[in-house]
Amino acid sequence: MGEVIQFTWLETPLGWMAIAFSESGLVGSTLPRPSQGEAVSQILALWPQASPAEEAIQPVKEHLLRYFHGERVEFNFPLDLRMGTPFQRKVWEEVRKIPWGQTRTYKEIAQEIGRPGAARAVGQALARNPLPIFIPCHRVIGATGDLVGFGGGIELKRKLLALEGVTLT
Repeated sequence: MGEVIQFTWLETPLGWMAIAFSESGLVGSTLPRPSQGEAVSQILALWPQASPAEEAIQPVKEHLLRYFHGERVEFNFPLDLRMGTPFQRKVWEEVRKIPWGQTRTYKEIAQEIGRPGAARAVGQALARNPLPIFIPCHRVIGATGDLVGFGGGIELKRKLLALEGVTLT
């Protein structure tokens, strides 16, 4: 990447998050973790050259805290998605359009990006989502309405959807 990568962290009601960013935008975030150290370690595993910037990107932190307190927020911050393939970026950009409190299936995302038979590939792209919450992959569900395929675990996915007023069985 060549650019300077920095990171910061915050404690949310569901755990600690770390967020990495470049001059071009956000490059990575963790899902809530039990400890600050675990969140920071996860970011540093991906960007070992990143340096801490505790007070940086305050508006991003404020938006996240509002989100985790159940307030409807729009995450319209610039994202730096250069690390993704063209297909992954297309999936991530489509998922980013899913409104607060709504869900889509993997099949629907595949159809929206013009690849109707690529539901499984959509799932694989979301498994590599570098910016969970900002790219709300928790809003993508199975074809039968099941909560499937979430790196933070199904219970966290359920909690995030509940924050947005979505209840699934």
